[in-house]
Amino acid sequence: MTIAETTDAGIPVAPVYEEADVAPDLAERLGSPGAPPFTRGPYPTMYRGQLWTMRQFAGFGSPEDANARFKFLLERGQSALSVAFDLPTQLGYDSSHPSARADVGRVGVAIDTVDDMVDLFDGIPLDEISVNFTINATAPIILAMYLVAAERQGAAPADLAGTLQNDILKEFLARKTFIYPPEPSLRLSCDVIEHAAGALPRFNPISITGYHAREAGCDAIQELALAMGNAIAYSDALVARGLAFDSFAPRLSFHFATTMDLFEEVAKLRAARRLWYRIATERFGASKPPSGRLRFFSGNSGTTLTAQQPLNNVVRSTIQCLGAVLGGAQSIHVMGYDEAYEIPSEEAVTLSLRTQQIIALESGVARTADPLAGSYFVEALTDELETRARALIDELDAAGGAAAAIEAGISQRWIAESAYRLEREVSNGERPRVGVNVYATDGDEPHLGEMFEADPGVAGRHAARTAERVEARDALVCRAAIDAVSVAAQEGANVMPPLIDAARAGATLGELADVFRSVFGEFREPALW
Repeated sequence: MTIAETTDAGIPVAPVYEEADVAPDLAERLGSPGAPPFTRGPYPTMYRGQLWTMRQFAGFGSPEDANARFKFLLERGQSALSVAFDLPTQLGYDSSHPSARADVGRVGVAIDTVDDMVDLFDGIPLDEISVNFTINATAPIILAMYLVAAERQGAAPADLAGTLQNDILKEFLARKTFIYPPEPSLRLSCDVIEHAAGALPRFNPISITGYHAREAGCDAIQELALAMGNAIAYSDALVARGLAFDSFAPRLSFHFATTMDLFEEVAKLRAARRLWYRIATERFGASKPPSGRLRFFSGNSGTTLTAQQPLNNVVRSTIQCLGAVLGGAQSIHVMGYDEAYEIPSEEAVTLSLRTQQIIALESGVARTADPLAGSYFVEALTDELETRARALIDELDAAGGAAAAIEAGISQRWIAESAYRLEREVSNGERPRVGVNVYATDGDEPHLGEMFEADPGVAGRHAARTAERVEARDALVCRAAIDAVSVAAQEGANVMPPLIDAARAGATLGELADVFRSVFGEFREPALW
């Protein structure tokens, strides 16, 4: 077997790197940790000052089921929460909707009303823990319900920390859990960011995400360009509203994958920080250092996990977590070794959490900021990734920006073509997958413990409980609150204040999503070819 001579993104790799391979003026491109251009990290002491937050992505079944898993992880040392929502919640349907019943609680927790959000965080003080919400099309509704749930706990908005994914543009690129057309979807995302800029000083109202495009098959260069293109689109839209860039940019956050090409992934994450600093200062005229300081969450890669020889996934996830740490992540999720089969078991999520803890406390990599800085190979690769990503950002600009490129199918074609190339390389053996196309053993049995099993009765019970809550609310007050959301949507006002009122009044997620459906319509993706 020969070793590939290029990175996963196709960048040629020399047998050895020397000083001459690094462009001059390296010190200027590096700076110091915590200082522009932030190549070496967003904070001066990095993990010596504070370790990354350890967020195991979790959620399934009813709010009570997910709450139990959250408490299980917190008891084992997890330092923050990351909430997974089921597909009906992501697509704006209540659990009782005929299209939803088969998927209630299957890949995340079901949320229909603010009472569900209260149950989800029962016994978990929201003013003391950071919460990440992986939600997009219905992100404004979920945030409204979260704020009311926190209000019921007595938590002040100023004390709430966490992140709302809210990156709807990437849904058109990859996951496809969009509801409304791109322009009104972008408007709703910006309503959230605008509201948070004034009301939620510790909360990240968006996580601009390259991760899902990467999981769909794009390469590291495209991941950088697509994430930055989306960041530019959101920033342009907010500036067009009259907001100063420095008023919202410090709370923008990012989300990148960390896959198996260790050095390319580290270099990509370092290049991302430098790219964003240059975009913030050169394009948007940022004057405050935090506006150009990229902070990111790394979700390690689910698509690299294999059903064959599943214990190999422990090694894969460890390498990916190490890459995220060496790249300077502020928050990390490590995949469970059994995620190629189902929602991870308690044994698997515990091992994933222990992986982070061992790397943090036993490996020594947290002792110094940017430990690979100055490596001829890593610096040359960082420069090359930045250069190639900037060229793709220019292509997005030439197409009219990220939203226009999505509507034209340009970005989707990038991903589809890259994914096809990746799968072809795995199929013909050019890209090794241990246990799949190399060192595979006929008749291998999965060496797994007890597998997670979903409760088949969740959908019926949850729908019945939602019906009881709808029956108990003040119908006239709720109807008036829902109508106020419709008026705001039609008149172009920020929808967050009326959404919060509607959540207080007991409106369901499906009812509120239907308001936006009636105003904006639903989007149907055009054929790519």
